[in-house]
Amino acid sequence: MAVQASCMELALEGERLCKAGDCRAGVSFFEAAVQVGTEDLKTLSAVYSQLGNAYFYLQEYEKALEFHRHDLTLARTLGDRVGEAKASGNLGNTLKVLGKFDEAIVCCTRHLDISRELADKIGEARALYNLGNVYHAKGKHYGRSFDQDPGDFPDEVKSSLERAVEFYEANLTIVKHLGDRAAQGRACGNLGNTHYLLGNFDLAIMFHEERLAIAREFNDKSAERRACSNLGNAHVFLGEFEIASEYYKRTLQISRELGDRAIEAQACYSLGNTFTLLREYKEAVAYHIRHLEIAQELGDRVGEGRACWSLGNAHTALGNHDVALEYAQKHLEISKEVGDRTGQVTAQMNIVDLKALLGDSDAASGADSEIVESSPQRNTSPGSIKQLFHRKHSRSDADKRKTEGKGSRKISAGRPVDATQVKLRVTQPEGKITDSLDDSFFDLLSRCQGSRMDEQRCSEPEGGFDINRSRSSEDLLEMVARLQGDRMDEQRFELHDSEDAYGATAENKPVILKKKRDGSGSISDDLYEMVLRSQAHRLEDQRSNPPLHRQAPTVPDEDFFGLILRLQSNRMDDQRSQHPDSYRNHHRKH
Repeated sequence: MAVQASCMELALEGERLCKAGDCRAGVSFFEAAVQVGTEDLKTLSAVYSQLGNAYFYLQEYEKALEFHRHDLTLARTLGDRVGEAKASGNLGNTLKVLGKFDEAIVCCTRHLDISRELADKIGEARALYNLGNVYHAKGKHYGRSFDQDPGDFPDEVKSSLERAVEFYEANLTIVKHLGDRAAQGRACGNLGNTHYLLGNFDLAIMFHEERLAIAREFNDKSAERRACSNLGNAHVFLGEFEIASEYYKRTLQISRELGDRAIEAQACYSLGNTFTLLREYKEAVAYHIRHLEIAQELGDRVGEGRACWSLGNAHTALGNHDVALEYAQKHLEISKEVGDRTGQVTAQMNIVDLKALLGDSDAASGADSEIVESSPQRNTSPGSIKQLFHRKHSRSDADKRKTEGKGSRKISAGRPVDATQVKLRVTQPEGKITDSLDDSFFDLLSRCQGSRMDEQRCSEPEGGFDINRSRSSEDLLEMVARLQGDRMDEQRFELHDSEDAYGATAENKPVILKKKRDGSGSISDDLYEMVLRSQAHRLEDQRSNPPLHRQAPTVPDEDFFGLILRLQSNRMDDQRSQHPDSYRNHHRKH
């Protein structure tokens, strides 16, 4: 008769299997160890901890949470402060993944406090790193709901990200003192990611270059690939597209070495978009076709639709309107299949424009009526177009970079991070994107959307316009008021004499908007800003639900070219005007 294995023996076998990568089999042995039981509570606590870690690796987070709580209870019962700190840290990590950020912060703070109490520098470094991860995840999670660009998030999101920076920097100080280069690499990578979200792109590049250097020291290809991808993203937002393309090419090379098809597709997607911004459309087409092939191979329909949309834009820029139309129709088909309403509207508008360019005016007119019926009332945040394409570099080094040319900056194998330099630079405003993107993007957009101009114009009133009279700004506004006089009251907004755009004075006294001109005699941005403020309250009723299956394995999370999709997706029927007589005839009928 076989002797039953002890709890310790079963636990050791489970640990061996988990280290070998077979966590599912390891879980079976750990659970068998729990069933056998033991009077040694420290052994049982270790089994619970290993079970929690194994379930975490298997992404069964609720079960992981259960066993880490058992571990914490036993550690407290035994008065084991080291065990309590470890269990608290594990709980914090699991709660973070579950999106329970406030609870995670409590657990990670307990881990930090106990580690400091025990003068455990390694434990303190881990706790600081975990706290940085929680605040980073919290900021990124809430930042997604605002659909805004890096650096443009609300204060509550920025506050979480800034707290993450504090904890990562504290972690970096300790691991440097301990001489732990691998931990330094992780800290630099996360600092780079957090500064990227804060819009501090130069700082992000500095930390990612250090991350890249350390990854190469350890021949860590996965970390090197992530660093190159992150460096590409940061350079895109600085308008340095040539440099970004070199980093994306290195990302593509490493992904092929690792045999990671999804990452290979992401790199192709990023390269295609970058070459589009560089107006090298043939190169863009080649990379987007490769992305499309891998998306089809992996069954990623959302990624396939995005590739078709990008290919349609690139072929439109090349003048291949018939090919572009085929891709636009495929994009529409896939968008309907996956429930992407924004993608449907974008594809329908592209189809209309391309058919008009091909001379099929009747088909274009019929398709346009479908757009009006199905168009979701969606809008992006006020000023997002202006914020993206009119950003200026405010620091001298950013200005110097623009004058010297984009190709002057070379890819670095990494440079050491100077903490003093970091503190000096972080207090200065960060530049975001060069003006070169303005002409490049809008040139492409005008070709894609130019045919929609005439259909949005209203007919000239009987008797024509008095040209001399309309030159007056007051008469021009009066003319617009007549054309738009029947717009619904809910679209009106009253300005008040207050510095706060959304506030009101005690007298609630309306003020008159005065049109200002700059030195060249052109209208300043005041009118643009007034429109944004006056229509800001309409955002919520213009939004649509996000498309289903939004995440795609072949499309990067940091999808900077999605900005262009948002620009094309918010066309609304209420932007059209009608001849005043049409309104009067309509009212007579009713």
